[in-house]
Amino acid sequence: MNIAITVIQVFLVIGFTLGGLAQLIVPYARYTQLPFQGWANDFQPWHVKLIGSLKVAATVDMIAALFLPPLKMLMPLAAVGLALVMAGAIATHLRRAEYPNIIGNLVYLGLALFVAYGKLVGFAV
Repeated sequence: MNIAITVIQVFLVIGFTLGGLAQLIVPYARYTQLPFQGWANDFQPWHVKLIGSLKVAATVDMIAALFLPPLKMLMPLAAVGLALVMAGAIATHLRRAEYPNIIGNLVYLGLALFVAYGKLVGFAV
Protein backbone atom coordinates (compact mmCIF):
# COMPACT_ATOMS: atom_id res chain seq x y z
CA MET A 1 0.00 0.00 0.00
CA ASN A 2 2.86 2.38 0.78
CA ILE A 3 4.29 1.84 -2.70
CA ALA A 4 0.94 2.77 -4.29
CA ILE A 5 0.70 5.90 -2.17
CA THR A 6 4.26 6.90 -3.07
CA VAL A 7 3.58 6.39 -6.79
CA ILE A 8 0.46 8.54 -6.52
CA GLN A 9 2.43 11.17 -4.60
CA VAL A 10 4.98 11.36 -7.41
CA PHE A 11 2.16 11.64 -9.96
CA LEU A 12 0.56 14.46 -7.97
CA VAL A 13 3.90 16.24 -7.56
CA ILE A 14 4.61 16.12 -11.29
CA GLY A 15 1.10 17.18 -12.32
CA PHE A 16 0.68 20.00 -9.84
CA THR A 17 4.22 21.29 -10.26
CA LEU A 18 3.80 21.57 -14.01
CA GLY A 19 0.38 23.18 -13.65
CA GLY A 20 1.50 25.56 -10.92
CA LEU A 21 4.65 26.61 -12.76
CA ALA A 22 2.61 27.27 -15.90
CA GLN A 23 0.37 29.57 -13.90
CA LEU A 24 3.38 31.35 -12.44
CA ILE A 25 5.58 31.62 -15.53
CA VAL A 26 3.21 32.05 -18.48
CA PRO A 27 1.91 35.63 -18.80
CA TYR A 28 -1.76 36.00 -17.88
CA ALA A 29 -2.85 37.08 -21.38
CA ARG A 30 -1.19 34.01 -22.90
CA TYR A 31 -2.35 31.65 -20.13
CA THR A 32 -6.00 32.47 -20.70
CA GLN A 33 -5.60 31.46 -24.36
CA LEU A 34 -4.24 27.98 -23.56
CA PRO A 35 -6.58 25.01 -24.05
CA PHE A 36 -8.83 24.31 -21.05
CA GLN A 37 -7.68 27.47 -19.27
CA GLY A 38 -10.64 29.71 -20.09
CA TRP A 39 -11.56 29.68 -16.42
CA ALA A 40 -8.69 32.11 -15.81
CA ASN A 41 -10.70 34.86 -17.54
CA ASP A 42 -12.98 34.91 -14.47
CA PHE A 43 -10.07 35.78 -12.18
CA GLN A 44 -7.60 38.61 -11.77
CA PRO A 45 -4.01 37.84 -12.82
CA TRP A 46 -2.84 37.79 -9.22
CA HIS A 47 -5.51 35.19 -8.36
CA VAL A 48 -4.13 32.87 -11.02
CA LYS A 49 -0.59 33.43 -9.72
CA LEU A 50 -1.76 32.75 -6.16
CA ILE A 51 -3.36 29.45 -7.18
CA GLY A 52 -0.15 28.50 -8.97
CA SER A 53 1.86 29.40 -5.87
CA LEU A 54 -0.38 27.22 -3.70
CA LYS A 55 0.09 24.29 -6.05
CA VAL A 56 3.87 24.64 -6.12
CA ALA A 57 4.05 25.12 -2.34
CA ALA A 58 2.06 21.93 -1.77
CA THR A 59 4.32 19.97 -4.11
CA VAL A 60 7.42 21.30 -2.36
CA ASP A 61 5.89 20.10 0.93
CA MET A 62 5.21 16.68 -0.58
CA ILE A 63 8.79 16.37 -1.83
CA ALA A 64 10.19 17.51 1.52
CA ALA A 65 8.01 14.95 3.32
CA LEU A 66 9.26 12.18 1.02
CA PHE A 67 12.93 12.85 1.74
CA LEU A 68 12.94 14.29 5.26
CA PRO A 69 11.34 11.90 7.77
CA PRO A 70 10.82 14.53 10.50
CA LEU A 71 8.50 16.37 8.11
CA LYS A 72 6.26 13.36 7.40
CA MET A 73 3.18 15.16 8.75
CA LEU A 74 3.46 17.66 5.88
CA MET A 75 2.35 14.99 3.40
CA PRO A 76 -1.30 14.64 4.46
CA LEU A 77 -1.55 18.39 5.01
CA ALA A 78 -0.22 19.12 1.53
CA ALA A 79 -2.52 16.49 0.03
CA VAL A 80 -5.54 18.04 1.76
CA GLY A 81 -4.44 21.45 0.47
CA LEU A 82 -4.32 20.10 -3.09
CA ALA A 83 -7.73 18.52 -2.59
CA LEU A 84 -9.10 21.91 -1.52
CA VAL A 85 -7.60 23.55 -4.61
CA MET A 86 -9.31 20.88 -6.74
CA ALA A 87 -12.61 21.43 -4.93
CA GLY A 88 -12.36 25.10 -5.86
CA ALA A 89 -11.55 24.14 -9.45
CA ILE A 90 -14.63 21.90 -9.58
CA ALA A 91 -16.81 24.74 -8.27
CA THR A 92 -15.39 27.11 -10.89
CA HIS A 93 -15.96 24.65 -13.74
CA LEU A 94 -19.49 23.91 -12.53
CA ARG A 95 -20.27 27.63 -12.50
CA ARG A 96 -18.90 27.97 -16.04
CA ALA A 97 -20.68 24.77 -17.22
CA GLU A 98 -17.32 23.27 -18.28
CA TYR A 99 -18.33 19.73 -17.42
CA PRO A 100 -15.54 17.82 -19.25
CA ASN A 101 -12.91 19.69 -17.18
CA ILE A 102 -14.51 18.43 -13.98
CA ILE A 103 -13.53 14.83 -14.72
CA GLY A 104 -9.81 15.55 -14.42
CA ASN A 105 -10.39 17.64 -11.31
CA LEU A 106 -12.29 14.76 -9.70
CA VAL A 107 -9.42 12.37 -10.47
CA TYR A 108 -6.87 14.70 -8.88
CA LEU A 109 -9.22 15.32 -5.93
CA GLY A 110 -9.67 11.60 -5.34
CA LEU A 111 -5.95 10.87 -5.61
CA ALA A 112 -5.07 13.68 -3.21
CA LEU A 113 -7.63 12.49 -0.67
CA PHE A 114 -6.39 8.91 -1.04
CA VAL A 115 -2.83 10.03 -0.26
CA ALA A 116 -4.01 12.15 2.68
CA TYR A 117 -6.05 9.28 4.13
CA GLY A 118 -3.31 6.71 3.54
CA LYS A 119 -0.70 8.87 5.22
CA LEU A 120 -2.93 9.76 8.16
CA VAL A 121 -3.76 6.08 8.76
CA GLY A 122 -0.02 5.37 8.58
CA PHE A 123 0.50 7.82 11.46
CA ALA A 124 -2.16 6.11 13.56
CA VAL A 125 -0.54 2.67 13.23
